[in-house]
Amino acid sequence: MKRQNVRTLSLIVCTFTYLLIGAAVFDALESDTETDIRRQLKEDQDSFISNYNISDEKFEAIRKVILRAKPYHNTDKQWKFTGALYFTLVVVSLIGYGHSTPKTNAGKIVCIIYALCGIPLCIIMFQSVGERLNTIVTCIIKQIKKCFRLKNTDVSQTDLIFVTLNLSSIILLSGALAFSHYEGWRFIDAFYYSYITLTTIGFGDFVAMQNKTVIQDNGFYVGFSLLFILFGLMVISALMNLLVLRVLTMNTEDERRDELEAALAAQNAVRLDGDIITGNGGVVSNAHERPEFQEVLSVCSCSCYKWRSPKGKIYNANQTSNHISPFIPSQNSMAKEESSEETDSFLQWQKSKRASL
Repeated sequence: MKRQNVRTLSLIVCTFTYLLIGAAVFDALESDTETDIRRQLKEDQDSFISNYNISDEKFEAIRKVILRAKPYHNTDKQWKFTGALYFTLVVVSLIGYGHSTPKTNAGKIVCIIYALCGIPLCIIMFQSVGERLNTIVTCIIKQIKKCFRLKNTDVSQTDLIFVTLNLSSIILLSGALAFSHYEGWRFIDAFYYSYITLTTIGFGDFVAMQNKTVIQDNGFYVGFSLLFILFGLMVISALMNLLVLRVLTMNTEDERRDELEAALAAQNAVRLDGDIITGNGGVVSNAHERPEFQEVLSVCSCSCYKWRSPKGKIYNANQTSNHISPFIPSQNSMAKEESSEETDSFLQWQKSKRASL
């Protein structure tokens, strides 16, 4: 089996195994907590209904009102220009928090068309900027190696992956510190939000800039949030480019190795039953049944490329357009006229070689 097929099969098996392991881990971590939360909510609901003497129908109506009011409770008007700009960035970057969504039919249709055009444009832009970032990092690493007078100043993919990975970690930590300060979140929640955002998962359980009037009053924080998403996605795209390039390089190396092995195998192959092996490694099948090859001697990689006559003259095998030509005299004997004795000796030697094959 080819190395590429083995690698693909291994990736499929590893992916499904990873999914199963993740399911088992999250089941063990979150299942009991979910049960406790459900029980606590049920107790609070029963207590609220009994204390205020509310029917189940009215309580369900109140719950629906609360769920609809939640996105509008903590923030000022979301659909001002700054909030709309934040929404468009979330759409085209594939984050999709879900904290703010169009409610009108026209808004939904425009959102579909806007995402259809904006998502490919945004992905191409991130990939292109990521490639340029890798080029800049390569130049910087080369200059650093020259400053330290290292003999080998070449930059490998491993070097780029190491640098880009560290840069991604710095961005995540910086975002976690900033959001922890401005949003009042715990550090683990802020780091979790930063990672979920830059990997475009976008659960929406934590969303920045949702406190009242923060979008209108704190322009610096709004600008930082937008730049954090843009620059962070560029760095993550650069890292993804390197990882994908590494996999493609491995596949290309395997393909070249397979082609080289196939070429060597074709050159070293020995065919019998009347096949003729040409000088470039090709094979003419069933040559004994084809009249144009009746007078052609089958040539292999042994010593039959040359034949020495009893008089000491050397005959070489020369290749013509599509087959091996009969033995003709070498250059040093072409000046002399062949005698009938040498011709008879050559024909006898040719018949003996045919009989042996």
